[in-house]
Amino acid sequence: MAAAEPILTDHNIPWTSTIPANKDKPATLFVRERNGTKDNQPRKPVLMLHGRSVPALAGFDLQHGKYSWAAFLAEAGYDVFVMDLQGSGRSTRPEMDDPRNVNPAQKHLLATHPGGTLDPVQYPKQLDNSETNWDEVHKVVTYIKGLTGASKVDLIGWSAAAQQLGPYAIRHKENVKSLLLLAPIFPPNGRQSKPPTRWDAPVPLPQSTPAAVFGFPMTVTTKAGFNSAWDKDLKCNKQREEGMVEVVWKAIMENDALGATWGPDVAGEPEGLARVKNPYWWGWNSTTVPLDGILGSDVPVLIIYGEHDSVVNTSPDLGLLYFSVPTLYNKIPGPQKLMFRLACAGHQIVWERRAEMVHRMSRSWLKNGTVEDLVKGSYFVDEDGTVTPLD
Repeated sequence: MAAAEPILTDHNIPWTSTIPANKDKPATLFVRERNGTKDNQPRKPVLMLHGRSVPALAGFDLQHGKYSWAAFLAEAGYDVFVMDLQGSGRSTRPEMDDPRNVNPAQKHLLATHPGGTLDPVQYPKQLDNSETNWDEVHKVVTYIKGLTGASKVDLIGWSAAAQQLGPYAIRHKENVKSLLLLAPIFPPNGRQSKPPTRWDAPVPLPQSTPAAVFGFPMTVTTKAGFNSAWDKDLKCNKQREEGMVEVVWKAIMENDALGATWGPDVAGEPEGLARVKNPYWWGWNSTTVPLDGILGSDVPVLIIYGEHDSVVNTSPDLGLLYFSVPTLYNKIPGPQKLMFRLACAGHQIVWERRAEMVHRMSRSWLKNGTVEDLVKGSYFVDEDGTVTPLD
């Protein structure tokens, strides 16, 4: 008898926003569930969180070939939830509908839209921040626990999701079974709360102009810019399938109905612009990672990243834009930590050929707390799958 297909359910979770732009107003947090729970088995919930610029469904549930990570884990028996934070994907996008609220330096991209280049920004502040992100993750985690009856949830985050899920796991270890970070953004010298508190914002929020980096709620990304950024990480043969840029861009646009109507016309139709929220983040740095000895003990941690990822490992001269995955691994205080650097992979690994290896590694991690029968340490995995210690 064939196993039952995972059940797909889209949840629109009511939420009272804590974002300054729409504080105390009704909002919606979008969550897609793929429930692969087997008969007579308890539900094993997994929550997947997107990075800064890609909607959750485009990243984790891409409907193309075998690229849906969420579907893979659901087929393995997990109850998989994929969420969008406010300002991303299908969740509420406060102050992002008006093209005047784009980064002033990008207004030329909206020249064909009223107000796109002439009027000043209507909401001259950044959109969300670390605390509001943690609030929304907590809302969804508690919703999942109530829905499934599970006491804890496994967390998976890609890229900038580390900024939300890392601190969340430290603050709410009672809710977190394990933490998997794919291509995590980690700034060793990242913004820090002022004493005596650990997690409060280091400055009053939201900040306003004239600080240009904070004076607008969103930036936009063109298809050409998306393609160019991805191309930088392509360093080996057949790292990415032909046509994947078009496939992924279409998926991004399907999760940004308004952004899909912006941008230049191509063959009589708008090519679309991806709207990306402008956040203010703190609390994820070399000081906070070791707090209370939680990561690597109460919350086991798996880190995976590509050897050609030009985003996650940068120069120490870049200040707040200095990122280092090995430093994150080294700062995790507990012994239950694993790190793998994968050959022939970049920052967009979820849409590259090594995605299937990431899927398999995550399944092993969730089931056994191990990968390739390894329980701790850092390793390099070559194109043939041979594992070599990095320690």
